[in-house]
Amino acid sequence: MAENSAAAQEIAAGYTTTGKALELGTVVVDGTVDPSAKVRIPLAMLNRHGLVAGATGTGKTKTLQALAGQLSDAGVPVVLADVKGDLSGLAQAGQANDKVTQRSTDTGDDWAPTAYPVQFMSLGTGGTGVPIRATITGFGPILLSKVLGLNETQESTLGLIFHWADQKGLPLLDTKDLRSVIQHLTSDAGKADLQGIGGVSASTAGVILRSLSNLEAQGGEDFFGEPELAVADLIRQAEGSDRVRGMVTLLELDNLQAKPQLFSTFLMWLLAELFQELPEAGDLDAPKLVFFFDEAHLLFDNASKAFLDQIEQTVKLIRSKGVGVFFCTQLPTDVPNAVLSQLGARVQHALRAFTPEDQKALSQTVKTYPTTPHYKLDKALTSLGIGEAIVTVLSEQGAPTPVAWTRLRAPRSLMGPIGADAVKQAAAASDLHGKYAETVDRESAYEMMANKAAPAQEGAPAEAPEQQEAPRDKDDPGFAEKVMGNPAVKSFFRSAASSIGREVTRSLFGTRRRR
Repeated sequence: MAENSAAAQEIAAGYTTTGKALELGTVVVDGTVDPSAKVRIPLAMLNRHGLVAGATGTGKTKTLQALAGQLSDAGVPVVLADVKGDLSGLAQAGQANDKVTQRSTDTGDDWAPTAYPVQFMSLGTGGTGVPIRATITGFGPILLSKVLGLNETQESTLGLIFHWADQKGLPLLDTKDLRSVIQHLTSDAGKADLQGIGGVSASTAGVILRSLSNLEAQGGEDFFGEPELAVADLIRQAEGSDRVRGMVTLLELDNLQAKPQLFSTFLMWLLAELFQELPEAGDLDAPKLVFFFDEAHLLFDNASKAFLDQIEQTVKLIRSKGVGVFFCTQLPTDVPNAVLSQLGARVQHALRAFTPEDQKALSQTVKTYPTTPHYKLDKALTSLGIGEAIVTVLSEQGAPTPVAWTRLRAPRSLMGPIGADAVKQAAAASDLHGKYAETVDRESAYEMMANKAAPAQEGAPAEAPEQQEAPRDKDDPGFAEKVMGNPAVKSFFRSAASSIGREVTRSLFGTRRRR
């Protein structure tokens, strides 16, 4: 027993911090837990990103809930993808029971039931939270190609279509806008518009249109449109009676099974928007925002090389904006090595090794951890109990901490959903409801293309017979007014203003750059 305690204290020494930290739990050695051997993540290291992984039923959701609650208490806003609806309990205080009491004793936690400020948001208009949307042009061709399941050739063609629309100042706000542009460019009338920028084959355009139709049939048209989400609404704090807490934003999808690629790619769009919008921050005592990327395997499945390259680049660079990203998935091998190497914190729940593929994944996972004299990691990773994890993070000096078998703290909020009616009431009471609840359908590419196709003089009144008028001096004040009032001149200036104001430049990830 004394030997185990000494080993636990040796491991815990690597987790000592001088600044603020999130308390994960306490060290376990040979089945013995030491409540005084603390395992923690320095708050200043959270922008070095992290991974929460483990098989179904091992406690990943509770880990996310506990981390989100502590971040909120520290004043740090959090964004969580609530895939199964289990995280809505963050909005209500937890309930004590024998299991919570025992876990509090094991982890040396002075547990107290706590509710956190939560804003509920839904992807599109079909959910229970405040509806959030993105425009097609804001999403960009790379991300949209991932949603549509396009190959690299089709992705390149879609990029060409976006480029033409960007140059022409045609706002692509919803799916019907993109459809109208594709149909124009592949028509006889639109062939001249392709000169100098390449061509769009009818077969490739047909594939894109069919993929777009499938997305619409799955409800994707309810997501694309305006008002577009402003990422500043994710970085908020709530003032309570005792402290300022970070706002917890829960993102739900009404039917994940129908739109898995849309959900995961939307989260990547949020990261790209955050990268664009936030100024350089360097190393901070606490991050500006921590982003939990649940069901991360959906993001990487069947992704093009361009898409994967941009994910890697965004994860590398967004650290300097003060944003931390945690990927959550079942297997570490779900995350590409180039991204996995950027994740400084590892909270690995139990793995299963029932099949040859499982055993291979287990072997690969073991190799990603520092060596340890205290555990046989291949055995430990398959022996963890529910609510336990193998942990290593970055110390305040930026070095990996010793590997720790950790019994994790229990969340202080309700460990379960609060119900759809409660979510609806909370969403309706949110100050964001009035901003995002109603869909706006302003003039965009669909209407502009339709107007262009209509005969220019259709319905115009007959011109009056031309009359002679005495010449005017150009210095006459009425001269300028007459010139500026000329419909042809007004049309020219309106077109010029539209071209200047609407031409879109695109970011590293192909999303629209804000002006």
